[in-house]
Amino acid sequence: MMNWDVFITCPVTGAGATTGKSDKVPVTPKQIADSAIEAAKAGAAIVHLHVRDPKTGAGSRDVALYKEAVDRIRSSGTDVVINLTAGMGGDLVLGEPEKPLPPKAKGTDMVGATERLAHVAALLPEICTLDCGTMNFLAGGDYIMVNSTDMLRAMAKIMLDLGVKPECEVFDTGQLWQVKDLMKEGLLPDPVLIQLCMGIPYGAPAELGTLMAMINTMPKGAVWSSFAISRMQLPWVAQAALAGGNVRVGLEDNIYLSKGKLATNGDLVSRAVTILEAMNVTVMGPEAVRKKLGLVKR
Repeated sequence: MMNWDVFITCPVTGAGATTGKSDKVPVTPKQIADSAIEAAKAGAAIVHLHVRDPKTGAGSRDVALYKEAVDRIRSSGTDVVINLTAGMGGDLVLGEPEKPLPPKAKGTDMVGATERLAHVAALLPEICTLDCGTMNFLAGGDYIMVNSTDMLRAMAKIMLDLGVKPECEVFDTGQLWQVKDLMKEGLLPDPVLIQLCMGIPYGAPAELGTLMAMINTMPKGAVWSSFAISRMQLPWVAQAALAGGNVRVGLEDNIYLSKGKLATNGDLVSRAVTILEAMNVTVMGPEAVRKKLGLVKR
């Protein structure tokens, strides 16, 4: 069913190795905040934030970096819903196939639920992410994104107690089963918010059959959004709206506006607005999103 009222989420920077591919990917807290503000002015109702080490560009869990970025956005006078990642701290890089343990120190970052959410507790965004499963993440190597059921229960309970809405990031069909179990346990407040993450090896492929299979098993009453990475990001804007969802575009998922042309977050959001408005879709602002999702602006 077509969604005629769509909100746009912009994932501003991510934690991947994109900074060497594009000088438009923000790195410092100021750059991240400025890019988030640019995206909001272009039409994004929600900005999804990671932070990076300003010296290396690598993804970081440093609460001080999050605080600077969030404080800059909140003090800017630009209204936007803030969504912080909680995906960091579940990174496991195994040893060689004949000797997987101990894990490799480089790239492994495994911490407890409370530490994974330290920045969320300190800053109380309106939304934070909850990656709803474990998977071999991205092609090649020995990296595993680790989210056990008990870890997800613990993190969801902390989010519930903080009054921060989880955005359930779903990378494959079975992870919707996990979402439903968390709902049954009373750990996800209504309406449940789900992000369908498509095209990420080795998760759900960015193709219509898989998307519809996931939509057809969606929990009743859930509000959902979807994105695809790389060259499928912008076509997926139309696909998600046509299938009844909301959309996400930004430099975490794709760095190009067109072949060979690097984008800013503002460019990608503006293009998404153009696509949606050409379909006679209303692009929702942050206040309408707060009302729809039951959020409280802080």
